[in-house]
Amino acid sequence: MFLGRSPWELLGQGASDRRRSLPATQLFLLSFAGLILFGALGLLVLPGLYTGPRLGVVDALFTSTSAVCVTGLIVVDTAKYFTPLGQAWIALLIQLGGLGILTFTTLVISLLGRRASLGAEEAAGGHASAFRHLDPRTLVHAVVVSTLVLEGAGAAILWVDWAGRMGWIHALWPAVFHAISAFCNAGFSVFSDSLVGLRTSPVTLLTVSSLIILGGIGFVVMTDVYALHPRGKTDRLSTHTRLALLTTAVLMAGSTILFLVFESGHALRGLGWTDKLTNAWFMAATPRTAGFNTVNYDTVSNPSLFLTIVLMIIGGSPGSTAGGLKTTTVALLLLVLWSRLKGRDHVSFMGRTIPDETLQRATGLTIGGLSILAVAVFLLSMTELPVQGPAERAGFLRLAFEAHSAFGTVGLSMGVTSELTKMGRLIIIALMYLGRVGPLAVASAMALAGGRGGPRYRYAREDVVIG
Repeated sequence: MFLGRSPWELLGQGASDRRRSLPATQLFLLSFAGLILFGALGLLVLPGLYTGPRLGVVDALFTSTSAVCVTGLIVVDTAKYFTPLGQAWIALLIQLGGLGILTFTTLVISLLGRRASLGAEEAAGGHASAFRHLDPRTLVHAVVVSTLVLEGAGAAILWVDWAGRMGWIHALWPAVFHAISAFCNAGFSVFSDSLVGLRTSPVTLLTVSSLIILGGIGFVVMTDVYALHPRGKTDRLSTHTRLALLTTAVLMAGSTILFLVFESGHALRGLGWTDKLTNAWFMAATPRTAGFNTVNYDTVSNPSLFLTIVLMIIGGSPGSTAGGLKTTTVALLLLVLWSRLKGRDHVSFMGRTIPDETLQRATGLTIGGLSILAVAVFLLSMTELPVQGPAERAGFLRLAFEAHSAFGTVGLSMGVTSELTKMGRLIIIALMYLGRVGPLAVASAMALAGGRGGPRYRYAREDVVIG
């Protein structure tokens, strides 16, 4: 839907584009809503999708939303409830949803990097410098080709690894399906136990986790890194790329160590140290935001559950298939805190000052996201736990986990998804949709509004006591 039109036509700049920017954001929101309805309609009317009875309207809408928004929460077992044709329909929805997200976010970031209002400071370290030589058609083509190449490579590795277990013919479709689901950070699996049965296969876990990380790191970062290497360029990596890579590395390394400590005697008990390490690594990768699991999250320790929720909130990087608040958003908030503790009135990272408007966007997105989560958990506690007692209080953690998983488009669950009431499922559907498109639409609207000429006045200053 973006081909043949420049970013200026899509999103606009300045006062002359006020009428265009809002419709462009609405087009993005409506395109995802339309794709969800299209997927649900297919689940309701297409023949040959099920091994048994068809899904009802709410469950079809839930499944389609989970696939298009690349979440992975399921109300029925994908492996048993759907035929290969039904699984292919879900894979198609995952692929279309993932490519739609990549295309929109990449175009938005490329546009923001070209804004003249950012000035020389942003030009020196702008996160879209790798895109300045690309027109929208070339950019979209690069996103699609890169996605298919990486998914194809992942599928080939999984196919070879699984052929010994399943045979060359039977291993082909699961390999393709999981490669698509992993790179798009969807978390759907054609195995009833997700990847629990393959937890002792390092090749499988490392391949799937690599696809998750590449899909979650963002096309922006991949393009920036690629632009440096093959032609022997000496240009520096952009500040965005450095921050995203550093934050991802810290989260992966730190979480792997913590999961290894917390779960060696619990969910990972009985495994050898090599398998414990690869499973801990996988547990660090999948909450950001893929949803595959090699352990039963109903059996993991409380510290691991808390850490998983934190990782689901953070999510992946901008311009990727991952959800969450995003790595750079959380990193910027931590940099703000560090700068304030040091008594500085500006925020800098690796020799570059971060614009105040970017910090304000990060703060606004975080507050908005956490507010939506709070409201959703409150509503779920009313619809799913009407009776108060010890069992219901224990179930509150499972609901909170489910809500964070839905809003972060993760797909991990403590087994509560199929037990939700129809109202609870509708709340989760709304969370998946808002978690997928809401932050992107809000971020683009905030960024574009920052480049427009606002009122030529401000009110008198008056301080407020905090802390």
